[in-house]
Amino acid sequence: MASIVGKRIGGRTYYYAVESARVDGEPRIVAQRYLGTAEDVAAAVDRVAAEPEHTRHLAFGEVAAVWGTIRRLDLAGIVDAAVGRQRTAVSAGTVVALAVLHRATADREPARWWPEVSRLIRPEPPAQLWEPGRMRRALRKIGPEQRREVEFGMAAAVRAQLGAPDVLPALVVDVPHLSSPAAPDRGEPAGMGVLVSRDGTIPLLTQDHLCGRADRAPYGELARRLAERHRERAGTGEITVVHDAGTHPHAHPEAGLGFVGGLLPGDHPELLAHPPTARRPVDPRRLPGLTALDTRAVVDGVSRRVLLTHSETLHAAQARGFTEALGQAARRLDGLAEALAAGGNRRSREHVLAEISRMTRVRWLDRVLVTSLRGSAPGELRLHWHIDAAARKRVAAEFFGKQLLVTDRDSWSAAEVITAYRARFHLDSTFGRLRAPQARGRADPERIAVDRMLSVLAVSVLHLMRQEANQAGLDLSVRELFEQLAGIQETVLRYPSTGGRPRTRRVITDRTEVQQRLYDLFDLDRAAPRLR
Repeated sequence: MASIVGKRIGGRTYYYAVESARVDGEPRIVAQRYLGTAEDVAAAVDRVAAEPEHTRHLAFGEVAAVWGTIRRLDLAGIVDAAVGRQRTAVSAGTVVALAVLHRATADREPARWWPEVSRLIRPEPPAQLWEPGRMRRALRKIGPEQRREVEFGMAAAVRAQLGAPDVLPALVVDVPHLSSPAAPDRGEPAGMGVLVSRDGTIPLLTQDHLCGRADRAPYGELARRLAERHRERAGTGEITVVHDAGTHPHAHPEAGLGFVGGLLPGDHPELLAHPPTARRPVDPRRLPGLTALDTRAVVDGVSRRVLLTHSETLHAAQARGFTEALGQAARRLDGLAEALAAGGNRRSREHVLAEISRMTRVRWLDRVLVTSLRGSAPGELRLHWHIDAAARKRVAAEFFGKQLLVTDRDSWSAAEVITAYRARFHLDSTFGRLRAPQARGRADPERIAVDRMLSVLAVSVLHLMRQEANQAGLDLSVRELFEQLAGIQETVLRYPSTGGRPRTRRVITDRTEVQQRLYDLFDLDRAAPRLR
């Protein structure tokens, strides 16, 4: 039972809010809170003490969701099992789990990031973990064999989360821009092949490209090695190699590998000539604004299934880019024309023609910009140019928004082929948003390898979250997913003192419908502050 009692101290009365209960059959005060003097209580009522003096917003949604996913995958346990027995206060697995959380969610140094998010980590590791060099020393315990076992363990955990512990259709994707922090040198990684789940593009296994090595394998051989490693632990499963446009994709029947690849539009003008009415919507819900023509064509002497796709989003982006490039070229041509008209030119006709060619070398510009260089002697050269409006419309109708895809997966739907081909874009986009530390000078190869492992693990976690959201009916990119989660914040409200210590209350901000669905999906209520 709650009540207010006064205590006489030094001739003055001080008031307390007390909670009473029976203890061993006798009434006792079990809790009390100091309210102050009568004047303090009256002043608190008069100045509307319910209004906080100040508020503060803290990160919550993205950190809690990523940490919850890391815990569900038991990433720390996977790493500790690979490393073996340790005699440290904080295990290598805990260090890796926290490093992956930092890589996936932070844009600041760990020492500045940790105080704000430590409240969400349970059990909370010691703050000394973020001292310079301590984490690096812990990560040194993870050598090549340990990294290999961590990969296999993480892949098994992902398959279990997706409900496919034995068989999981996969893609092999090249990520050439994921290079080492230092300039690639002999034997250093210059890119990476990644075996990912077909649904969700979740990294499972990786294989580095090496520079300057006599045993450097082509992409097809790297794909076969990844497939062998995957089947070594995951059993049989359909594996498809994804090729970029212009790389002459082909099947590998001896290795059981199919393929999805891109074709250079200029190599197949007969396909681009199909009218828009020949294309059909692919999947208005998942792929809005995308149409495709599913047909067959001869590619490298073999009849293949080919998809001619058109994206309204890509069309608009290419139109903006082409307009910008056209404007830049026009300004440069104007400047060159004025310089030639001044009569001070001393360059030969061939030199000026080469400069005009450089100005118009951006794709499709030479079909739209019509140039004429008159005269033969350097001082007599004059440039005239104009934009061919009809040619500009033809270029837009023929090329903008279009892609040509080729595959030997004849049983797949058009949406499955397109989604597989976009896997590289999704990987590039997610790897690009991760904030990796910059190495100073020549980095240690082992340190580079561990850093790449952290990035791959972070991408695995993020793409698993995206796939889970997709299965729950939320078709979001990783960027959109994190924008929604970042909008779920924790607000700290500090109230004025009523005679004792200032009162603090923590609440979660209001949520939109999408944010509430993500809140429930990732069970964020477990990490939310409790009302007192």
